[in-house]
Amino acid sequence: MLERLVTNLSRQQPHRTSESDRPQAAVALLLVPDPDRLLLIRRAERDGDPWSGQLALPGGRYHTADVDLLATAIRETEEETGIRLERGWCRAELDDLVPRTPTLPPIMVRPFVFLLLEAIRPGVSNEVVHAAWRPLADLVVEGVHGSRTIDVRGESRVVAGYQLPEGFLWGMTERIVTPVLTAWQALR
Repeated sequence: MLERLVTNLSRQQPHRTSESDRPQAAVALLLVPDPDRLLLIRRAERDGDPWSGQLALPGGRYHTADVDLLATAIRETEEETGIRLERGWCRAELDDLVPRTPTLPPIMVRPFVFLLLEAIRPGVSNEVVHAAWRPLADLVVEGVHGSRTIDVRGESRVVAGYQLPEGFLWGMTERIVTPVLTAWQALR
């Protein structure tokens, strides 16, 4: 089913932001079959990091040494989890995203979907304190996705997200994962 999912995702024309003055970043949505799972990380708690401690996908900011944003996603995934991806494993690009919260940095994030044949054991790093493969089926259980009030840099906000044993997955990661889960469910 994941093969059909990534094929369908690759056929969609991703929306590209026209805001070229924003710093750029990339994330990797890693999928593996049997059972269908995705890799989630918990970011380390760090002063000055607006995404400190959050559940997320591996990724980070573009560096001038990166040939493109796909290279950024591959480099960041290895730095954060020790998983060495190959360009050919990237099967789709998703819509560019920018934060909806005005208190967050004005960054543009490009998600890349990778399909791996089997789960590679993730490690942790100074940027990541936890990494684990989460079954997609866990994310579509009734009651897992919903709204919650959280504090974002001193501002109380109601946000959509997934309540998981590891914590609350919300923000841009929720906006990346939700359409992929919707497409996955449509194939079941």
